[in-house]
Amino acid sequence: MIRKMGVVWHLRLRMAEKGMFQTSALAPLLAERGVDLSREQVFRLVTQPPQRLSMDTLAALCDILDCQPNDLLEVKVVNAEVRKTAGEAGPSQPRPRRTTIRRPDLT
Repeated sequence: MIRKMGVVWHLRLRMAEKGMFQTSALAPLLAERGVDLSREQVFRLVTQPPQRLSMDTLAALCDILDCQPNDLLEVKVVNAEVRKTAGEAGPSQPRPRRTTIRRPDLT
C-alpha cells in the first residue's frame, strides 16, 4: 500500500463565514490584490480543490478571508492500492477464462 496524500479545500466554508455566498464577490477582491482570474477560474477555485495554486493567489485569499493557509487546505492521507510487481508476494488474482461457445449439431 502506498501512502497517497489528498487535500480537502475549505475556501467555500471560509467565504461563508465572512458572509460571502457568491463566487462573483471574490473576483474583484482578488483583482485588488493583483490576482486577475476569469469568472470561470474563480468559480472553479471556489467549488473544487485546485490542482495548482500560486502563492500570490493563496496569499490574496488569506488576506481577503483573514485566515492562514491551513485554514483553507487540510491535508489528508488517502490510501490507494497499488498493483503488485511480478516479484512481490501477495494474493493472486484469478485469471480470466476464455469463453467457449458450443453450438448444437445441425445433423
